[in-house]
Amino acid sequence: MTTKRPSYKQVMIHMSTDNANKFVKDSSVHIANINRALKNVKLDIIADFIHVKNKGVVIFTNKVASLLDLQSIEKYVKNAQFIKAEQIESLRLTQSKLYLKIISIPYLSEHTNSDITSDDIENFFKKIIYSMTLF
Repeated sequence: MTTKRPSYKQVMIHMSTDNANKFVKDSSVHIANINRALKNVKLDIIADFIHVKNKGVVIFTNKVASLLDLQSIEKYVKNAQFIKAEQIESLRLTQSKLYLKIISIPYLSEHTNSDITSDDIENFFKKIIYSMTLF
């Protein structure tokens, strides 16, 4: 069975361990505030709960988040009390490592050993297309 859109209902927020622990400490308050912020913008998504991962925090939602949903959640997180906004990377949805493995793109960046970005993937494809035009 296939789906027309991603089935992931998680918003990943890369942040320092210190920030993650402070954020999860008051997770019930943050969930209520995130939902209030989403409702104020008249969005149809609800944050269910927050979970700490090794590289930050994951917010589970009732639907797959759109770009506007991500921006609203990011604005709240960066303005949350006791959180150092400069240590928070932009929010993103989960990515399928399997797809990247199938097309031979490394999941981690060679030079920084951190997750690859969409720019890395775009550059990878440009190199492949360029090499194909040489033949």
